[in-house]
Amino acid sequence: MSSDTAQFAWFKSSYSGGEGDDCVEIAIAEEAVHIRDSKDLTRPPFAVGREGWQRFVRFASEC
Repeated sequence: MSSDTAQFAWFKSSYSGGEGDDCVEIAIAEEAVHIRDSKDLTRPPFAVGREGWQRFVRFASEC
């Protein structure tokens, strides 16, 4: 997986607030979904495989 995520289009969670308290952004790439903390961009993002991301979203939507 590529570690250069600067070229990705990052999206904030629809559940993040609009008053500067956003906290999660994702970027979907061909090989993985990249996740980062939008309040602390000095921390490197991490990536999960697309299948793992799908399982996470499915689990989260059932909660």
